[in-house]
Amino acid sequence: MAPPVAPATPPDDALDGDAERPRPRGLAADTGQLLIEGVRAFRGLFDVALRTVYWSLKGRREKGVVLEQAFEIGNKSVFFLTVTQGFIGMILVFQSGLQARRVVPDLTMLGATFLELLVRDLAATLASMMLATRVGAGIAAEIGSMVVTEQVDALRMCGVDPVDWLVVPRFLASVVMTGVLIFYAGAIAYFAGGATAWAVFDVQPQTYLNARLLDIGDVSIGLAKCVAYGAAIPIVSGWCGLSARGGSEGVGIATTQAVVFSSLAVIILNLVISGVGFVLFPV
Repeated sequence: MAPPVAPATPPDDALDGDAERPRPRGLAADTGQLLIEGVRAFRGLFDVALRTVYWSLKGRREKGVVLEQAFEIGNKSVFFLTVTQGFIGMILVFQSGLQARRVVPDLTMLGATFLELLVRDLAATLASMMLATRVGAGIAAEIGSMVVTEQVDALRMCGVDPVDWLVVPRFLASVVMTGVLIFYAGAIAYFAGGATAWAVFDVQPQTYLNARLLDIGDVSIGLAKCVAYGAAIPIVSGWCGLSARGGSEGVGIATTQAVVFSSLAVIILNLVISGVGFVLFPV
């Protein structure tokens, strides 16, 4: 019978254990990598924004391209905004009326206060957040699909800037249609809130339709937000679509990023414009 074989002695470096297990990355390394990726992403977004503005001024559009995108962005968002903004208007007036009635029984200024908030902030911000989910996702999915199927590479080989061909028509259509949609959505929210005030709190329509609190500052800030949001959504979504890599998974990631980053852009712009507006037009 053969004698038992002694187990082989592991090498010295294996006894340490560090050679077998990968060393964990430090917090500093992870933070540095995130910062580098963030800087690269910001540079890419800034580059797309500059090229979009440049080609919007210098480029030439084919007949009907901007109108087609305006239909996709505007007309196909009407039902979605009607439903969401109608319910949001009813909810805001209902909750505001309940809270105000605990302090003072007089609700004659409910409509005037709600209108001021809509014009100054709520109409533009809430409607743009809704558009970021529908329009932003659609733009990123369209452009991302063209990237992964190498159609964008074909445009580059033909000497065409993809930003000029794909992003600029959506940018021009969005700047115009976002303002129109925000005005429409604000009107829906205001009148739906008026119906709620009449039905729940017995605030008569002639009392609710009160614009005495509106001034030039409210209108200026609201218009600035309309233009800023309408420009930010297609630029951010177009950048996400052009950054798509891989197959259908890459398109899905780009679509998700477009919704998240477009919504984040709306929130950041809201903070910046509201702060500047408060300095220029104090309440």
